[in-house]
Amino acid sequence: MLVLSRKQSESIVVGGTNGSRLLVKVTVLEINNGMVKLGFDASPDVPIHRLEVWERIQSGLSVKSA
Repeated sequence: MLVLSRKQSESIVVGGTNGSRLLVKVTVLEINNGMVKLGFDASPDVPIHRLEVWERIQSGLSVKSA
């Protein structure tokens, strides 16, 4: 696991090296009372899910809309 430290308003990117396209940009939007709010920028063809939702999708269980 790669562990990175970021301050509020700082970002990381996934992909986008060696000529490949940027897949996801993750920005720390807010840090408050031990909670971190993240913002995700990605093209519409890149699905982004919370881990528990992704696990349900992978197991074939239905996922309720939020």
